[in-house]
Amino acid sequence: MHIVVCIKQVPDSAQIRVHPVTNTIMRQGVPTIINPFDLFAVEEALRLRDKFGGEVTVLTMGPPSAEDSLRKALTFGVDRAVLLTDRYFAGADTLATTYALATAIRKIGTTYGTPDLVFTGKQTIDGDTAQVGPGIAKRLGLLQLTYVGRIVSLDPEAHSIEVERRSEGGVQHLHSRLPCLITMLEATNEIRRGSVADALRAARAEIVKWNAQDAGVEDITKCGLKGSPTIVKKVFAPSPRAQKATFVEPSDQPPAEALIAEIFEGRPKLESKLAELARGF
Repeated sequence: MHIVVCIKQVPDSAQIRVHPVTNTIMRQGVPTIINPFDLFAVEEALRLRDKFGGEVTVLTMGPPSAEDSLRKALTFGVDRAVLLTDRYFAGADTLATTYALATAIRKIGTTYGTPDLVFTGKQTIDGDTAQVGPGIAKRLGLLQLTYVGRIVSLDPEAHSIEVERRSEGGVQHLHSRLPCLITMLEATNEIRRGSVADALRAARAEIVKWNAQDAGVEDITKCGLKGSPTIVKKVFAPSPRAQKATFVEPSDQPPAEALIAEIFEGRPKLESKLAELARGF
């Protein structure tokens, strides 16, 4: 079984800053990490490989410095790391990113074997769009299982998988066929501590590096800034709320009806929404 995991190197959100003039994220001088949501996808892929055998290939698109995140992934025990890097990919939005990644996954399939599963995190902490995983699935013609909290069962011989997916109304139990793409939720597992052998292997391992031509990109105008219709006008931190919280003294008695009425008055849709949720249970 071959599993591909897409990860992204992102700025450490604890040290991120916004430029006071351009209102864009300042990435220079900011430490980078593997997108935290992607770590759950990596661990889930490794668990499936350990149980059923096969290989795990980790793929990322980014500058040459993204090699650091790939080597970090190798320390966890993944089998192969592929870096998609080219100046043509710079400035890509989610549309251009999915085009490049989908092309690279096809190349991985012809080079190392067709993937049975493609994993991503549910979203990234720098973009928060949650569009890349579904976009890859659409371009590759894969069934997509988003916001997966648990893989219930997997049968490689029957090419089938069962998962639990979190939705607004509760938890959905889904049965699908392989190959498919899965976006993993946070807190679904805990990334393992890599062994010493894996750490030593990661330090000397060869990172597969592909530019646009190596990956088989046919239309370079669909990559990078040229292939990105999204325009970011401004990035800013939300203003702190001036309204103070209402403190209610602890009591065995239910909150005063006047306070509840005041809450509903300021939020006219809240009462009907709560009633709708109550009917669902």
